[in-house]
Amino acid sequence: MMPKHVRNVLVQYGGLLAVLAVIVAVFSFQSQNFFQHSTLVSIANQIPDLTFIAVGMTLVLIVGGIDLSVGSLLALSSAVLGSLMVDHDWSLGTAAVLCLATGAACGLVNGAIAIGFRIPSFIVTLGMLEMARGATKVVTDSQTKYIGSAVEAIGQPLPGLLLSPAFLAALACVAAGQFLLTRTVFGRYCVAIGTNEEAVRMSGIRTAPYAMTVFVISGLMCGMAALAQTSRLSSADPNAAIGIELSAIAACVIGGTSLMGGRGSVISSFIGVLIIAVLQTGLAQIGVSDANKQIITGAVIVIAVLLDALRSRWDPTRP
Repeated sequence: MMPKHVRNVLVQYGGLLAVLAVIVAVFSFQSQNFFQHSTLVSIANQIPDLTFIAVGMTLVLIVGGIDLSVGSLLALSSAVLGSLMVDHDWSLGTAAVLCLATGAACGLVNGAIAIGFRIPSFIVTLGMLEMARGATKVVTDSQTKYIGSAVEAIGQPLPGLLLSPAFLAALACVAAGQFLLTRTVFGRYCVAIGTNEEAVRMSGIRTAPYAMTVFVISGLMCGMAALAQTSRLSSADPNAAIGIELSAIAACVIGGTSLMGGRGSVISSFIGVLIIAVLQTGLAQIGVSDANKQIITGAVIVIAVLLDALRSRWDPTRP
């Protein structure tokens, strides 16, 4: 008989992994160049920025919020990194600290306003989206900051391993986020807040610090994503990451995170990131037009959500 914990893992992640396997199989038949080591390594080294964003977005969605500013916060954090290194000759280490601090500080502002004044996070983060994008253009003077080799090591594959430090850091954040969500009091309170915030408050638990913290984490993940993307591009682009918030939300939804709060998994969101990345790479390899890529990607997202909804009806591990 299959052990209970193995059965629960298969129930929780089996559907998503099956969807991912089917997509890989389809593209492997359609393109002889798809199922190759080089292609898979390329996909792995291109997804750290979206993975970081999805980790933070998952936590925000679980408490019943949403963060539309992640793309602009990534761009602003990247702009700070580029400006400090190019214009002020700062070292990578010191500039990286300020890059991460920029994302976390903006996340704190999002949380403080949304939670402190009880304003829907949709509105607050929409405003931050515009402000951060404008600040990015001010910091960079609307010019791309070319950093060059000083930052490339973060996104370059390690010798022998062929995976970049950015990808390994993204995996570590996925593991840490899942542990935080499922094995700590903080995570249990976040799920409870997203399920029924009033009941948690009536139990004598202050909900504001927990909800604000997830916005700070989301901002910090934007800083991490900025390091990953800047290293891959060797530059800080003021127009970077436009629309990445939609991809991050899609990855979370594909992974089963509820837009209503109270349910989600960081690992499932990571599988959602893989599904989106594999789908986009495969469609590009077989020569599908951009318009058709959007149609197909949207259809796969809808199908994945429907499968997750059906699975939730008989999954004993979910509320």
